[in-house]
Amino acid sequence: MNPKPSPAIVTQEAARRLPRWALLLLCIAYVIPGYVGREPWKNADIASFGYMLALLDASSWREWLQPSMMGLVPDNGALLPYWLGAWAMQALMPLGLAPEIAARVPYLLMLAGTLVATWYAVYHLARDPSAQPVAFAFGGEAEPVDYARALADGSLLALVATLGLAQFSHETTPALAQLFFGTLVFYGLAALPTRPLAPFIALLVGLPGLTLSGAPAMAMIYAGLGLLALALPGAAPAHGAARLRALLQLLALVGLCLALALALDLFRWRIAPWRTSGAEWSSLARLFLWFTWPAWPFVLWTLWRWRRQLLSLRQQRHLGLPLAIASVPLLGTLLTLAGDRALLLALPALAALAALALPTFSRSVSALIDWFTVLFFTGWTLVIWVVWVAMETGVPAKPAANVARLAPGFDPVFQWPAFVAALLGTLAWFALARWRTGRHRTALWKSMVLPAAGTASCWLLLMTLWLPALDYGRSYAPQMREVRALIGDASCVEVHGLTEAQVAAVRFHGGWLTVPARGPVACPWLLVDVDAQSSLTASVSMTDWREVGQVRRPTDRNETLYVLRRVGRP
Repeated sequence: MNPKPSPAIVTQEAARRLPRWALLLLCIAYVIPGYVGREPWKNADIASFGYMLALLDASSWREWLQPSMMGLVPDNGALLPYWLGAWAMQALMPLGLAPEIAARVPYLLMLAGTLVATWYAVYHLARDPSAQPVAFAFGGEAEPVDYARALADGSLLALVATLGLAQFSHETTPALAQLFFGTLVFYGLAALPTRPLAPFIALLVGLPGLTLSGAPAMAMIYAGLGLLALALPGAAPAHGAARLRALLQLLALVGLCLALALALDLFRWRIAPWRTSGAEWSSLARLFLWFTWPAWPFVLWTLWRWRRQLLSLRQQRHLGLPLAIASVPLLGTLLTLAGDRALLLALPALAALAALALPTFSRSVSALIDWFTVLFFTGWTLVIWVVWVAMETGVPAKPAANVARLAPGFDPVFQWPAFVAALLGTLAWFALARWRTGRHRTALWKSMVLPAAGTASCWLLLMTLWLPALDYGRSYAPQMREVRALIGDASCVEVHGLTEAQVAAVRFHGGWLTVPARGPVACPWLLVDVDAQSSLTASVSMTDWREVGQVRRPTDRNETLYVLRRVGRP
């Protein structure tokens, strides 16, 4: 029995479910844009894709256990994310899919799985008696199942609305794999007291998946949290045999993860020096503020309204588990250099905490959130359209001049499918905004509808109207086209000082075999990064090479490649 009165006051009318077709359309509009029609972006996106391409040429299983690209190896200790992309290319490229599209299929499914796992995790947490709303004297309060479903809808909307999720969840990097497997663990621990099989399967996939995705320490910590929760007096499941079985299962998974990490040498020391300057702390504060927006104001409201229950977290699983899960990546962001990619893993748990604020809002607070969200996202919708019109027509002149300055040489191309999709998304946004700000019955999830729909709508517009410009500015394709104009169809290219992202770009966009400048293979062309020019003489004899040009990325003056042609005898 809950010793503290719940701050949630919810009627049965307010706990009605969000129409499934609307929730499904929102998720589709958010998940698919960003996975189709674009080039691999710098830096982590194309670097990870490069390792996947390299695995296609692997001649032994040992190369699969140590992915490399021209001698370069990933420093994140991840294996499974590269395997998934390579397996998808092996399976789907024979069917006609382009390699970059095929590699994204498992990542698209992992993003969808993250949304589903978040929903079910919050659903099971909200079913806990401590999370239920106040019972009314004459009845009429929300039924437990309906309340849990409405709260789970709110958490899914909160996750979609979070700004930090958009870009990183649409890249083919280990960060998304860690997010997916971490959310599976969140669901497994949330549902473990009530369902014996599905949570164990989730943990069986999630904990080893985290380990093989470059986060073995996080997998161990999450498993330790689960063991601690099960070992505490009064923990669910209350039945001794069921609790013992769950403890043994978690211990076995800990042993499996530890064995995998040690056998494959997956542990990496990532603790960074403590931040000492005000600028570093200011930058970190800005990251927290924008990356977790708009979830963090809801989370703070949750902690305030449920503050009495925070004194007894052992009995308050709906608060204790999300706080424990979120604290691990939050501390990782503070203690490592992973930054936003570490913070990404906290978003599902933060969305769960944000959803707990919904049953405590007054009508006036909900109205304030609605009007602020309408003004914010409507303004950004208009900005995106105005800039697109300026790119296509040159009018208005000032936005067109800004685009020309930021992306010199960019030639816009009108695309009918993208235009139609953007127009439909915009009309849907204005229709939803008009519906939400009208006089309608209160629903628990309604304060999260506009933030989630606004984020999905703006993401859709960016990935349709602005996609050609974003591709031009964020990919290596324009630079490689200029390099190809100088090199042509060379048999191979020697490189010096290039990053893993640049090597992947040379291989993918140029189609050339890349070898180190100091290697045994002699190629007719040499590419040198501008920052490595001073060390070139230590690797090659300059009498054998003649510079034929310099090619820089149009949107970055600091990324220039020197193109040299061999003049001596190989």
